[in-house]
Amino acid sequence: MITIIDYGASNLRSVVNAFDKIGCPTRVTQDAAEIAHSSALVLPGVGAFGDGISSLRRLNLIDALNAEVIQARKPYLGICLGLQFIAERSYEHGCHEGFGWIKGEVIKLESRENFAKLRVPHVGWNNVKVDQDHNACGDLFEGLGENPTFYFVHSYHLTIGQNAANNAIVNTVDYGTNVTASIQKDNIYGVQFHPEKSQQDGLKLLENFVKICSSQSSY
Repeated sequence: MITIIDYGASNLRSVVNAFDKIGCPTRVTQDAAEIAHSSALVLPGVGAFGDGISSLRRLNLIDALNAEVIQARKPYLGICLGLQFIAERSYEHGCHEGFGWIKGEVIKLESRENFAKLRVPHVGWNNVKVDQDHNACGDLFEGLGENPTFYFVHSYHLTIGQNAANNAIVNTVDYGTNVTASIQKDNIYGVQFHPEKSQQDGLKLLENFVKICSSQSSY
């Protein structure tokens, strides 16, 4: 069973509906025991990083996620804020510690010169540049081509360390510069955009995640 994590700060219904549309049943919970009995985890997120991470900590869900994703190596899909949480820290309204699963930081879009003439938050449809060298079987972007289109709503983005320790596949979107649109490392997947709001390309990506879950577990 794929579990969608409810920490009181995300729009869960549209994510549940998207999985329903592709014929995949899900369970919504904020119970660590139910998370432990899941085969894969989806963490959507909207709002501010600090508020979200505080809610996860208050519900004792960070320890549960570390146990299931890092130790048990269950597939994880982070959506929007769920992607940003995997970083070491975020600088949204102060400095907040993340999960630390990826060596990287979350910074504001206009903190770079190239963003001066672009509207923030970044809202709307954009083509994602897919790394075709890694677009193989088991990839979230399988069958989506080089420039699939997804819907974005965000003011902050993940910047990752360029070193071998990350060993991650990163796909980008052009928004004045290359902005991280998705990341994939081992069993950890994250997307800055909202697949549940991205029509056919978004549904295809969720289908690919279900396929990955099926191949990696007894789902």
